[in-house]
Amino acid sequence: MRTVRDLDVAGKRVFVRVDFNVPLKNGTVTDATRIEAALPTIRHILDQGGKAVLASHLGRPKGQRKPEYSLQPVADELARRLGKPVTLAGDCVGGATEQLVNAMQPGDVVLLENLRFHAEEEKNDAGFAAQLARLADVYVDDAFGAAHRAHASTEGMVRHFKSKAAGLLLARELEVLGKLLEAPEKPFLSILGGAKVSDKIAVIEHLLDRVQAFVIGGAMAYTFLKAQGKPIGRSLVEADRLDLARETLARAAKAGVAVHLPVDHLAADKPEAGATTRVVSADDFPPDMLGVDIGPETAARYAAEIGRSRTILWNGPMGIFEIDAFAQGTMRIAEALAASTGTTVVGGGDSVAALGRAGKLDKVTHVSTGGGASLEFLEGKVLPGVRALEDA
Repeated sequence: MRTVRDLDVAGKRVFVRVDFNVPLKNGTVTDATRIEAALPTIRHILDQGGKAVLASHLGRPKGQRKPEYSLQPVADELARRLGKPVTLAGDCVGGATEQLVNAMQPGDVVLLENLRFHAEEEKNDAGFAAQLARLADVYVDDAFGAAHRAHASTEGMVRHFKSKAAGLLLARELEVLGKLLEAPEKPFLSILGGAKVSDKIAVIEHLLDRVQAFVIGGAMAYTFLKAQGKPIGRSLVEADRLDLARETLARAAKAGVAVHLPVDHLAADKPEAGATTRVVSADDFPPDMLGVDIGPETAARYAAEIGRSRTILWNGPMGIFEIDAFAQGTMRIAEALAASTGTTVVGGGDSVAALGRAGKLDKVTHVSTGGGASLEFLEGKVLPGVRALEDA
Protein backbone atom coordinates (compact mmCIF):
# COMPACT_ATOMS: atom_id res chain seq x y z
CA MET A 1 0.00 0.00 0.00
CA ARG A 2 1.14 3.51 -0.81
CA THR A 3 2.22 5.57 2.20
CA VAL A 4 2.42 9.30 2.80
CA ARG A 5 6.08 9.12 1.69
CA ASP A 6 4.85 8.32 -1.83
CA LEU A 7 2.69 11.46 -2.11
CA ASP A 8 3.53 14.95 -3.30
CA VAL A 9 2.32 17.11 -0.43
CA ALA A 10 4.34 20.30 -1.01
CA GLY A 11 2.09 23.33 -0.69
CA LYS A 12 -1.00 21.13 -0.36
CA ARG A 13 -3.65 20.79 2.32
CA VAL A 14 -3.25 17.27 3.69
CA PHE A 15 -6.20 15.86 5.63
CA VAL A 16 -4.78 13.42 8.18
CA ARG A 17 -7.25 11.23 10.06
CA VAL A 18 -5.41 10.62 13.33
CA ASP A 19 -6.50 8.78 16.46
CA PHE A 20 -6.22 11.31 19.27
CA ASN A 21 -8.86 9.57 21.42
CA VAL A 22 -6.69 9.95 24.51
CA PRO A 23 -7.52 9.97 28.24
CA LEU A 24 -7.97 13.38 29.87
CA LYS A 25 -8.05 14.47 33.50
CA ASN A 26 -8.77 18.03 34.61
CA GLY A 27 -8.26 19.26 31.05
CA THR A 28 -4.88 17.59 30.64
CA VAL A 29 -3.80 14.61 28.51
CA THR A 30 -2.77 11.81 30.91
CA ASP A 31 -1.46 9.36 28.27
CA ALA A 32 0.00 10.82 25.06
CA THR A 33 0.95 7.47 23.47
CA ARG A 34 -1.40 7.94 20.52
CA ILE A 35 -0.28 11.53 19.95
CA GLU A 36 3.36 10.44 19.99
CA ALA A 37 2.59 7.63 17.53
CA ALA A 38 1.21 10.10 14.97
CA LEU A 39 4.21 12.47 15.07
CA PRO A 40 6.30 10.78 12.32
CA THR A 41 3.50 11.21 9.77
CA ILE A 42 2.79 14.81 10.81
CA ARG A 43 6.47 15.77 10.80
CA HIS A 44 6.97 14.21 7.35
CA ILE A 45 4.14 16.32 5.92
CA LEU A 46 5.53 19.50 7.50
CA ASP A 47 9.09 18.74 6.40
CA GLN A 48 7.85 18.34 2.83
CA GLY A 49 6.12 21.73 2.87
CA GLY A 50 2.62 20.40 3.37
CA LYS A 51 -0.22 21.91 5.40
CA ALA A 52 -1.41 19.44 8.04
CA VAL A 53 -5.17 19.39 8.63
CA LEU A 54 -5.65 16.89 11.46
CA ALA A 55 -8.97 15.29 12.41
CA SER A 56 -9.94 12.97 15.25
CA HIS A 57 -12.76 11.94 17.54
CA LEU A 58 -12.55 12.06 21.33
CA GLY A 59 -14.84 10.06 23.58
CA ARG A 60 -18.54 9.60 22.89
CA PRO A 61 -20.29 12.98 22.81
CA LYS A 62 -23.08 11.34 20.76
CA GLY A 63 -23.43 14.04 18.15
CA GLN A 64 -23.55 16.92 20.62
CA ARG A 65 -21.08 19.71 21.31
CA LYS A 66 -19.86 19.00 24.84
CA PRO A 67 -16.98 21.09 26.24
CA GLU A 68 -15.50 18.16 28.17
CA TYR A 69 -14.86 16.41 24.83
CA SER A 70 -13.13 19.36 23.17
CA LEU A 71 -9.78 18.59 21.55
CA GLN A 72 -8.19 21.78 23.00
CA PRO A 73 -6.06 19.82 25.53
CA VAL A 74 -4.92 17.58 22.67
CA ALA A 75 -3.96 20.61 20.56
CA ASP A 76 -1.94 21.97 23.49
CA GLU A 77 -0.15 18.66 24.03
CA LEU A 78 0.53 18.22 20.31
CA ALA A 79 1.97 21.75 20.07
CA ARG A 80 4.30 20.97 22.97
CA ARG A 81 5.55 17.79 21.33
CA LEU A 82 5.87 19.26 17.83
CA GLY A 83 7.54 22.40 19.14
CA LYS A 84 5.30 24.66 17.07
CA PRO A 85 1.81 26.21 17.25
CA VAL A 86 -1.26 24.05 16.62
CA THR A 87 -4.48 25.92 15.87
CA LEU A 88 -7.72 24.29 17.03
CA ALA A 89 -10.55 25.00 14.59
CA GLY A 90 -13.87 25.89 16.19
CA ASP A 91 -15.55 23.08 14.26
CA CYS A 92 -14.58 20.32 11.85
CA VAL A 93 -16.80 21.61 9.01
CA GLY A 94 -18.44 24.86 7.95
CA GLY A 95 -17.51 28.18 6.41
CA ALA A 96 -15.30 29.43 9.24
CA THR A 97 -13.32 26.21 9.27
CA GLU A 98 -12.90 26.27 5.47
CA GLN A 99 -11.70 29.87 5.70
CA LEU A 100 -9.16 28.94 8.40
CA VAL A 101 -7.83 25.97 6.43
CA ASN A 102 -7.65 27.86 3.14
CA ALA A 103 -5.51 30.55 4.82
CA MET A 104 -2.90 28.00 5.98
CA GLN A 105 0.71 28.34 4.90
CA PRO A 106 3.15 25.45 4.27
CA GLY A 107 4.25 24.04 7.62
CA ASP A 108 1.07 25.10 9.44
CA VAL A 109 -0.92 22.68 11.62
CA VAL A 110 -4.68 22.91 12.19
CA LEU A 111 -6.51 20.42 14.38
CA LEU A 112 -10.23 20.21 13.63
CA GLU A 113 -12.61 20.10 16.57
CA ASN A 114 -14.06 16.72 17.62
CA LEU A 115 -15.56 14.92 14.62
CA ARG A 116 -18.16 13.25 16.84
CA PHE A 117 -19.71 16.58 17.77
CA HIS A 118 -21.62 15.78 14.56
CA ALA A 119 -23.79 12.64 14.54
CA GLU A 120 -23.17 12.46 10.78
CA GLU A 121 -19.59 11.31 11.40
CA GLU A 122 -20.55 7.93 12.84
CA LYS A 123 -23.46 7.61 10.40
CA ASN A 124 -21.01 8.00 7.49
CA ASP A 125 -23.29 10.66 6.07
CA ALA A 126 -22.42 11.44 2.45
CA GLY A 127 -23.03 15.18 2.76
CA PHE A 128 -20.88 15.46 5.87
CA ALA A 129 -18.14 13.41 4.18
CA ALA A 130 -18.20 15.82 1.23
CA GLN A 131 -17.86 18.78 3.60
CA LEU A 132 -14.80 17.23 5.21
CA ALA A 133 -13.31 16.48 1.78
CA ARG A 134 -13.53 20.15 0.80
CA LEU A 135 -10.88 20.92 3.42
CA ALA A 136 -8.02 19.16 1.63
CA ASP A 137 -6.21 18.24 -1.57
CA VAL A 138 -4.70 15.00 -0.23
CA TYR A 139 -6.05 12.33 2.17
CA VAL A 140 -3.92 10.33 4.63
CA ASP A 141 -5.31 7.79 7.10
CA ASP A 142 -3.08 7.29 10.13
CA ALA A 143 -5.81 6.25 12.58
CA PHE A 144 -5.44 2.49 12.95
CA GLY A 145 -7.51 2.64 16.12
CA ALA A 146 -10.51 3.81 14.05
CA ALA A 147 -9.84 1.75 10.90
CA HIS A 148 -12.49 -0.84 11.84
CA ARG A 149 -15.21 1.84 11.71
CA ALA A 150 -16.88 2.88 8.45
CA HIS A 151 -17.31 6.52 9.42
CA ALA A 152 -17.32 9.67 7.30
CA SER A 153 -13.70 10.54 8.10
CA THR A 154 -12.35 6.99 7.64
CA GLU A 155 -14.42 5.74 4.70
CA GLY A 156 -17.00 8.12 3.23
CA MET A 157 -14.74 11.07 2.42
CA VAL A 158 -11.92 8.93 1.00
CA ARG A 159 -13.70 8.40 -2.32
CA HIS A 160 -13.41 12.15 -3.00
CA PHE A 161 -9.61 11.91 -3.32
CA LYS A 162 -7.36 10.64 -6.08
CA SER A 163 -4.28 11.37 -3.97
CA LYS A 164 -4.55 9.20 -0.83
CA ALA A 165 -2.35 6.92 1.22
CA ALA A 166 -1.73 5.31 4.57
CA GLY A 167 0.14 7.22 7.24
CA LEU A 168 3.35 5.76 8.64
CA LEU A 169 1.62 4.46 11.78
CA LEU A 170 -1.19 2.72 9.88
CA ALA A 171 1.33 1.21 7.44
CA ARG A 172 3.45 -0.12 10.31
CA GLU A 173 0.41 -1.65 12.05
CA LEU A 174 -0.63 -3.46 8.86
CA GLU A 175 2.92 -4.66 8.25
CA VAL A 176 3.44 -6.08 11.76
CA LEU A 177 -0.01 -7.60 12.24
CA GLY A 178 -0.01 -8.91 8.67
CA LYS A 179 3.23 -10.76 9.34
CA LEU A 180 1.61 -12.45 12.35
CA LEU A 181 -1.01 -13.90 10.03
CA GLU A 182 1.19 -14.63 7.02
CA ALA A 183 4.73 -15.50 8.12
CA PRO A 184 5.25 -15.68 11.88
CA GLU A 185 8.47 -17.19 13.16
CA LYS A 186 7.69 -20.36 15.12
CA PRO A 187 6.87 -21.22 17.83
CA PHE A 188 4.05 -18.64 17.76
CA LEU A 189 2.32 -18.07 21.11
CA SER A 190 -0.90 -16.08 21.63
CA ILE A 191 -1.60 -14.75 25.14
CA LEU A 192 -5.26 -13.85 25.57
CA GLY A 193 -6.92 -12.35 28.62
CA GLY A 194 -9.71 -9.99 29.53
CA ALA A 195 -13.28 -10.56 30.60
CA LYS A 196 -15.10 -12.37 27.82
CA VAL A 197 -14.56 -15.45 25.67
CA SER A 198 -17.03 -13.90 23.21
CA ASP A 199 -14.65 -10.96 22.62
CA LYS A 200 -11.73 -13.23 21.65
CA ILE A 201 -13.30 -16.40 20.21
CA ALA A 202 -13.04 -15.25 16.58
CA VAL A 203 -9.34 -14.45 17.10
CA ILE A 204 -8.74 -17.90 18.58
CA GLU A 205 -10.46 -19.56 15.63
CA HIS A 206 -8.56 -17.51 13.04
CA LEU A 207 -5.22 -18.18 14.72
CA LEU A 208 -5.75 -21.92 15.25
CA ASP A 209 -3.85 -22.90 12.12
CA ARG A 210 -1.12 -20.32 12.76
CA VAL A 211 -0.12 -20.58 16.42
CA GLN A 212 1.50 -23.46 18.27
CA ALA A 213 -0.01 -22.51 21.65
CA PHE A 214 -2.44 -20.24 23.50
CA VAL A 215 -2.20 -19.18 27.11
CA ILE A 216 -5.45 -17.96 28.60
CA GLY A 217 -5.94 -15.68 31.59
CA GLY A 218 -8.37 -13.10 32.90
CA ALA A 219 -12.04 -13.78 33.52
CA MET A 220 -12.35 -15.56 30.16
CA ALA A 221 -10.28 -18.42 31.62
CA TYR A 222 -13.11 -19.29 34.02
CA THR A 223 -15.50 -20.00 31.17
CA PHE A 224 -12.98 -22.46 29.71
CA LEU A 225 -12.31 -24.03 33.11
CA LYS A 226 -16.01 -24.44 33.88
CA ALA A 227 -16.44 -26.01 30.44
CA GLN A 228 -13.85 -28.58 31.57
CA GLY A 229 -15.79 -29.24 34.76
CA LYS A 230 -13.36 -27.40 37.04
CA PRO A 231 -14.63 -25.54 40.13
CA ILE A 232 -14.53 -21.76 39.76
CA GLY A 233 -16.40 -20.52 42.85
CA ARG A 234 -18.12 -17.18 42.23
CA SER A 235 -15.79 -16.24 39.36
CA LEU A 236 -17.16 -14.42 36.35
CA VAL A 237 -18.33 -16.86 33.69
CA GLU A 238 -20.23 -16.61 30.39
CA ALA A 239 -22.76 -19.41 30.92
CA ASP A 240 -24.06 -19.06 27.35
CA ARG A 241 -20.55 -19.65 25.95
CA LEU A 242 -19.73 -22.93 27.70
CA ASP A 243 -20.56 -25.10 24.68
CA LEU A 244 -18.53 -22.78 22.46
CA ALA A 245 -15.59 -23.05 24.85
CA ARG A 246 -15.76 -26.87 24.77
CA GLU A 247 -15.91 -26.86 20.97
CA THR A 248 -12.93 -24.50 20.78
CA LEU A 249 -10.84 -26.68 23.10
CA ALA A 250 -11.75 -29.74 21.00
CA ARG A 251 -10.79 -27.98 17.76
CA ALA A 252 -7.48 -26.88 19.24
CA ALA A 253 -6.71 -30.43 20.39
CA LYS A 254 -7.53 -31.77 16.91
CA ALA A 255 -5.22 -29.14 15.35
CA GLY A 256 -2.40 -30.02 17.76
CA VAL A 257 -2.46 -26.55 19.34
CA ALA A 258 -1.81 -26.41 23.09
CA VAL A 259 -4.25 -24.37 25.19
CA HIS A 260 -2.77 -23.53 28.59
CA LEU A 261 -5.25 -22.63 31.32
CA PRO A 262 -4.50 -21.52 34.90
CA VAL A 263 -3.42 -24.25 37.33
CA ASP A 264 -3.77 -21.90 40.29
CA HIS A 265 -5.48 -18.61 41.04
CA LEU A 266 -5.46 -15.63 43.32
CA ALA A 267 -8.95 -15.87 44.84
CA ALA A 268 -10.68 -13.04 46.72
CA ASP A 269 -13.85 -12.59 48.75
CA LYS A 270 -14.71 -9.50 46.65
CA PRO A 271 -13.29 -7.87 43.49
CA GLU A 272 -12.16 -4.75 45.34
CA ALA A 273 -9.07 -3.29 46.97
CA GLY A 274 -8.71 -4.47 50.55
CA ALA A 275 -10.27 -7.86 49.81
CA THR A 276 -9.22 -11.01 51.66
CA THR A 277 -7.19 -13.12 49.21
CA ARG A 278 -5.42 -16.45 48.99
CA VAL A 279 -3.79 -18.59 46.33
CA VAL A 280 -5.84 -21.68 45.45
CA SER A 281 -5.33 -24.56 43.03
CA ALA A 282 -7.52 -24.99 39.97
CA ASP A 283 -8.94 -28.21 41.43
CA ASP A 284 -9.71 -26.77 44.87
CA PHE A 285 -11.45 -23.44 44.27
CA PRO A 286 -13.48 -22.25 47.31
CA PRO A 287 -17.19 -21.91 46.46
CA ASP A 288 -17.49 -18.56 48.27
CA MET A 289 -14.57 -16.80 46.51
CA LEU A 290 -13.86 -15.51 43.00
CA GLY A 291 -10.76 -15.40 40.81
CA VAL A 292 -9.06 -12.01 40.44
CA ASP A 293 -5.67 -13.03 38.97
CA ILE A 294 -3.68 -16.03 37.81
CA GLY A 295 -1.64 -17.68 40.57
CA PRO A 296 2.16 -17.74 40.90
CA GLU A 297 2.56 -21.25 39.47
CA THR A 298 0.47 -20.32 36.42
CA ALA A 299 2.46 -17.08 35.99
CA ALA A 300 5.73 -19.05 36.08
CA ARG A 301 4.44 -21.55 33.50
CA TYR A 302 3.17 -18.78 31.21
CA ALA A 303 6.51 -16.94 31.50
CA ALA A 304 8.28 -20.16 30.50
CA GLU A 305 6.01 -20.46 27.44
CA ILE A 306 6.91 -16.90 26.48
CA GLY A 307 10.60 -17.68 26.92
CA ARG A 308 10.52 -20.60 24.48
CA SER A 309 8.44 -18.79 21.80
CA ARG A 310 9.80 -16.80 18.86
CA THR A 311 6.62 -14.82 18.08
CA ILE A 312 4.29 -13.66 20.85
CA LEU A 313 0.99 -11.79 20.60
CA TRP A 314 -0.54 -10.44 23.84
CA ASN A 315 -4.07 -9.05 24.11
CA GLY A 316 -5.80 -8.81 27.48
CA PRO A 317 -4.74 -8.74 31.16
CA MET A 318 -4.50 -11.81 33.40
CA GLY A 319 -6.69 -10.34 36.14
CA ILE A 320 -8.12 -7.15 37.61
CA PHE A 321 -4.72 -5.49 37.19
CA GLU A 322 -6.03 -1.99 37.94
CA ILE A 323 -5.99 -3.04 41.61
CA ASP A 324 -2.39 -3.44 42.80
CA ALA A 325 -3.09 -6.56 44.88
CA PHE A 326 -4.52 -8.31 41.79
CA ALA A 327 -1.85 -7.20 39.29
CA GLN A 328 1.02 -9.64 39.88
CA GLY A 329 0.08 -12.11 37.12
CA THR A 330 -0.30 -9.40 34.49
CA MET A 331 2.97 -7.77 35.56
CA ARG A 332 4.78 -11.12 35.30
CA ILE A 333 3.54 -11.48 31.72
CA ALA A 334 4.72 -7.94 30.90
CA GLU A 335 8.17 -8.65 32.34
CA ALA A 336 8.50 -11.98 30.52
CA LEU A 337 7.46 -10.33 27.26
CA ALA A 338 10.02 -7.57 27.75
CA ALA A 339 12.76 -10.18 28.32
CA SER A 340 11.87 -12.12 25.16
CA THR A 341 14.31 -12.08 22.25
CA GLY A 342 11.53 -12.95 19.80
CA THR A 343 9.00 -10.76 18.00
CA THR A 344 6.60 -9.37 20.60
CA VAL A 345 3.34 -7.62 19.68
CA VAL A 346 0.98 -6.11 22.25
CA GLY A 347 -2.54 -4.93 21.47
CA GLY A 348 -5.53 -3.78 23.49
CA GLY A 349 -5.70 -0.80 25.83
CA ASP A 350 -5.43 -2.81 29.06
CA SER A 351 -2.40 -4.79 27.91
CA VAL A 352 -0.66 -1.64 26.71
CA ALA A 353 -1.49 0.10 30.01
CA ALA A 354 -0.08 -2.85 31.96
CA LEU A 355 3.09 -2.79 29.89
CA GLY A 356 3.43 0.92 30.54
CA ARG A 357 2.86 0.43 34.24
CA ALA A 358 5.65 -2.14 34.26
CA GLY A 359 7.90 0.40 32.50
CA LYS A 360 8.39 -1.98 29.56
CA LEU A 361 6.72 -0.20 26.62
CA ASP A 362 10.04 0.25 24.85
CA LYS A 363 11.05 -3.38 25.37
CA VAL A 364 8.61 -4.97 22.91
CA THR A 365 8.72 -5.11 19.12
CA HIS A 366 5.39 -3.40 18.49
CA VAL A 367 2.68 -1.78 20.59
CA SER A 368 -0.57 -1.59 18.62
CA THR A 369 -2.57 1.61 18.97
CA GLY A 370 -5.86 -0.08 18.08
CA GLY A 371 -7.47 -2.58 20.42
CA GLY A 372 -10.70 -3.25 18.53
CA ALA A 373 -9.06 -2.74 15.14
CA SER A 374 -6.22 -5.15 15.90
CA LEU A 375 -8.67 -7.80 17.11
CA GLU A 376 -10.80 -7.50 13.97
CA PHE A 377 -7.71 -7.61 11.77
CA LEU A 378 -6.53 -10.77 13.57
CA GLU A 379 -10.00 -12.25 13.11
CA GLY A 380 -9.36 -12.01 9.37
CA LYS A 381 -11.79 -9.15 8.74
CA VAL A 382 -11.09 -6.45 6.16
CA LEU A 383 -11.10 -3.09 7.97
CA PRO A 384 -13.28 -0.42 6.26
CA GLY A 385 -10.60 2.25 6.72
CA VAL A 386 -8.07 0.01 5.01
CA ARG A 387 -10.43 -1.07 2.24
CA ALA A 388 -11.06 2.60 1.44
CA LEU A 389 -7.35 2.96 0.60
CA GLU A 390 -7.12 -0.19 -1.52
CA ASP A 391 -6.68 1.63 -4.84
CA ALA A 392 -3.79 3.48 -3.16
